[in-house]
Amino acid sequence: MTPLLAALAWIGRYGTQGFAISILTGLMLPQFAAAARPFLGVAIFIFVAMTFARVDMRALRVVLAAPGSLAFAMIWTTLAPVLIIGAFILAVGRDNLDPGLVLGLAIMAAAPPIMSSPAVAMLLGLAPTLLMTVVLVTTTAAPFYAPVAAELIAGFAVPLDIPVLIRRMVFLIGGAIVTAIAIRLILGEGRIRAHKAQFDGLGVVTYFIFAIAAMDGVLYAMMETPGRVALYLAIVFGIAFAGIITSMLLLRPLDPSDRFVLGYGAGQRNMGLLIAALGAATPDTTFLFFALAQFPIYLMPQIIKRYSRRYVVANP
Repeated sequence: MTPLLAALAWIGRYGTQGFAISILTGLMLPQFAAAARPFLGVAIFIFVAMTFARVDMRALRVVLAAPGSLAFAMIWTTLAPVLIIGAFILAVGRDNLDPGLVLGLAIMAAAPPIMSSPAVAMLLGLAPTLLMTVVLVTTTAAPFYAPVAAELIAGFAVPLDIPVLIRRMVFLIGGAIVTAIAIRLILGEGRIRAHKAQFDGLGVVTYFIFAIAAMDGVLYAMMETPGRVALYLAIVFGIAFAGIITSMLLLRPLDPSDRFVLGYGAGQRNMGLLIAALGAATPDTTFLFFALAQFPIYLMPQIIKRYSRRYVVANP
């Protein structure tokens, strides 16, 4: 096991570069994308389990001791994408958008922050605990609010089977939480902290598998409908940057480091939870939007790396 752990640690030390390479490699392997697509749910399960397993209980207690800041952060990371995306839909006009795109935007707005956002904060050397707490709480509650919120935002663009979505998300997230508890009981928090680099590396490897699955049909779409792909990419990158910019400007009561990571979480949403629950019922244009939404998730850590080091107060 030592060579494997050493390899994971090496990958973990180059995590931000690994994220960028993963999505580009996934894009270049279209022949494997269709076969890997059914494993989207498995990759998401691993993300959720690893995030819950890596919770620092001491830091978590510090965050919970200041419930006002936590509540403020949770409200912001839940409402910010709704406001940003809602403003975009109002400005453009719902009837002027493809129904699949409307559903994709609704899923992005309703989903919790991506599970990897605390890991990205750690890779950037920033304090991840407040964001991790927000992710844990909103992800746990996601089965009960995200499907309803997505339907409300999407309107009647695409009908959703809410009870089925809720049930699937409960099994997906609940099972991952149970797995995380088992990992903590077996390894212990101290050993998990001691193997941070290995867990980071495992996250990058899992993201690589996820990237291949998520890229199903993207290369074909780039060749057949380049205008649509360019539009979707502009939207998802715009939302990602809008999350950071609005958070830095509006969350003045919080520490700059917390503002930055919360802004990252506000613009990067765990659409995969709802996409995995929708399964085969996901419209093609919605899946394309979801796939292209992975580009800022994979590339932003590298894009903002230098900026975050210069501007944000790093976690010692």
